[in-house]
Amino acid sequence: MSREFPIGLTPPDWLVRNLQPHPAPLNRSAMARAALAMSLPLAIGLAAGQPTYGALASMGALSGVISDTADAYRMRILNIAVPQLFGAVGVTVGSLVYGHGWYAVAAVTGIALLSGMISTIGAVSSVSGLLLLLNTVIGAGLPLPGPWWLPAALMAGGGLLVLALALLAWPLRAGVPERESVGAAYRKVADLLAACADPDRYTTIRVEVTQSLNQAYDLILAHRARHHGRGRELTRLLAQLNAITPVVEAAPAVHLAGRPLPPEVPEAVRHLAEAIETGYTGPIALPHLPTPTTETARAVDHALRHTAEVVTTPDVDPRGIDDRLGRPATLSIRTARAARNVVLSANSWRYGLRLALCIGIAQALVSLIPVPRSYWVALTITFVLKPDFGSVFSRALLRALGTVAGLVIAAAVLAEVPPGWWDVPVMLVLAPLIPALTPRGYGYQTAVITPVILLLSNILNHKGTALLLPRLLDSLMGCAIALIAGYLLWPESWHTRVGDRLADAVANTAVYVDAAFGAETDPAARARMRRRLYRDLSTIRTEFQRALTEPPPTGRRAAAWWPLVVAVERIVDATTAARVRVKHGARPPSTGEISQVVLQLRELSDGVREAETLVAVRTDLTGPPGSVLEPLRQEVAAARAIASPH
Repeated sequence: MSREFPIGLTPPDWLVRNLQPHPAPLNRSAMARAALAMSLPLAIGLAAGQPTYGALASMGALSGVISDTADAYRMRILNIAVPQLFGAVGVTVGSLVYGHGWYAVAAVTGIALLSGMISTIGAVSSVSGLLLLLNTVIGAGLPLPGPWWLPAALMAGGGLLVLALALLAWPLRAGVPERESVGAAYRKVADLLAACADPDRYTTIRVEVTQSLNQAYDLILAHRARHHGRGRELTRLLAQLNAITPVVEAAPAVHLAGRPLPPEVPEAVRHLAEAIETGYTGPIALPHLPTPTTETARAVDHALRHTAEVVTTPDVDPRGIDDRLGRPATLSIRTARAARNVVLSANSWRYGLRLALCIGIAQALVSLIPVPRSYWVALTITFVLKPDFGSVFSRALLRALGTVAGLVIAAAVLAEVPPGWWDVPVMLVLAPLIPALTPRGYGYQTAVITPVILLLSNILNHKGTALLLPRLLDSLMGCAIALIAGYLLWPESWHTRVGDRLADAVANTAVYVDAAFGAETDPAARARMRRRLYRDLSTIRTEFQRALTEPPPTGRRAAAWWPLVVAVERIVDATTAARVRVKHGARPPSTGEISQVVLQLRELSDGVREAETLVAVRTDLTGPPGSVLEPLRQEVAAARAIASPH
């Protein structure tokens, strides 16, 4: 019989959110690559009589395994190869300043500033900045074997081994990940249509649809950024992604109507998803679709038949395909733009200075106080102080807990496994756990990476179980420095990080409402506006969820504001639903109705931008009975009526 915790023993919500594992499927291919890429260098090093060389190559493979997160083969080249280049530069710089006292402190601190600034550009640059600083710290803290260039070559070689293994199936599976991403978006849309009459499931799946569409568009448009021409396969996939947009737009109208769709409708979308995933271009026999009898049913039927027509069209004219997120610039233009933004951005300087301050304190501290293997302190700070990877507070907490759990595993490995060839089967067991547990949370990743790192460190310095206690103390010191110097001393309130973004989203929603019913608005421009708005709201939702994992007052304030995030999403849905109804026969709203709603949204945006706490505002939104804007008026009124507890 289960028993509830006494009130005094109930863990706080923010702690429970931090410790909950994220659901994620096992990536068996990545697990196999990790096992082979990290154990093979060890075996080769032992066979050649140079186990330290093998350990360095395995360290490089570890960074490649961490970077191996993309599905598409072209994206894997960027995600793995580019960070390896930065990592090679880092370990070279670190090796050159090893043992040079305060020169090493200055060099590592300068690299920390640079690493923090370039980390603000994007996902690939963030990992590149991480490896640049990590390898600099390793090179400056460890006596690495061989000439100055050899450690960089070995570590880069280990990372490139992961890339080589990841690209083995490219000739056989070229284009498959891209098709699967578009097919996955279609399947999510099918789930959304099936859940239109279930308010709880609908909200959850709608967020998943936005994420799935974002991933598919990012993947395909990333190819456009590198290859400015349009291939036949790329054109078809882009057309298929655009074709599902009217179906997504019709879903809010069905949801507001409250009537479930016939099961044949979502089943037809799944049928189209299967055709996309297999690359089938012949005629498709869709399930029999019932005759529509309402505005929303006609909208879904019309959109679905258009989608089926696009999916079954083998050749698409590239000139007729628009990019619903805008055509990306070429890689050279984006690189120059990113470099300019890094230099001029206050955000990049702020993060770079935070990271440099923490690393400088750590390096100065271990230079003044004799700490064994002191480079672990800076390594811990580098991993923890990554706001783009999540809440700094949460990562510090999970780093400490994960380190303790990892040390238990490492203690058993170092105490019971004799050094030498036995390290290879142990690595074969531990390495696949990294890609298996990393998606479940940072604490789980730390718990499995810790014994791997200690196993490789033992090959380099032969300290055995003597590594355990210093590892724990260094990690706790690093977490403490990151929390104090990188978190508590920087008065970046949660409102500054998230409140302004939410205010911008509300203002953009007002623009979208105004454009949704204007005849002069280009349909493609309207679609791009809606996609960008949903993408921004997805980012804001992620930021709020991160804030919820922090202790009071940040977590409490985020929880108070969370209903407004949901309310803004519902406003966008209601606007889209009204637009769909007008398109399929409903009477369009008057200019006065539209202006009234837009005014209320702009006032809400100003209030969010200026307020520290939410204050309820009474609204008097009226209009003709039966107007398509009535659900939208209700959502706007509900958003303005939300108040936070005082």
